[in-house]
Amino acid sequence: MSDPAKVIRPPNTLRMKVGAGFGGINADAIAKAEEALKGMSAQFGQWLQDEINKLEAAQAAIRADGLNARTAEALYFRAHDLKGLGSTYEYPLVTRLAGSLCKLLDDPASRPQVPVRLIDAHVDAIRAVVRDQIQTDEHPTGRILAEALEAEVAAHRAS
Repeated sequence: MSDPAKVIRPPNTLRMKVGAGFGGINADAIAKAEEALKGMSAQFGQWLQDEINKLEAAQAAIRADGLNARTAEALYFRAHDLKGLGSTYEYPLVTRLAGSLCKLLDDPASRPQVPVRLIDAHVDAIRAVVRDQIQTDEHPTGRILAEALEAEVAAHRAS
């Protein structure tokens, strides 16, 4: 018969890496960071609009020069930025819509074959939700819009 099983407990080094060895996470530092972010929130609208302007400039380049590897990549990077910043700027719906656009443009090799009408629909949707202050997909229009675009992206990727 074999020996009974042994339980090996490796040391928990993660706890040391996140600061538990130095008295834990500094609650004062977190509070200061949250306060600083709250103080900047008045600027979120302008910063979000600046990002949308960059997205629209990338869209305009596609209209002017056609959809090619360069113009599609520029649009992808603008969408990727919005995907990361939307929630920070209190627009998680923008994050979701930009994420859908990123998914549409994820594969560099197939970017030039993406339907421009679907790109335009995403950019128009992002512009509209910010204009109409639809911040989350809890809003029925926002949810329907996001679901419709995601379904179009899924259909395109499946074809």
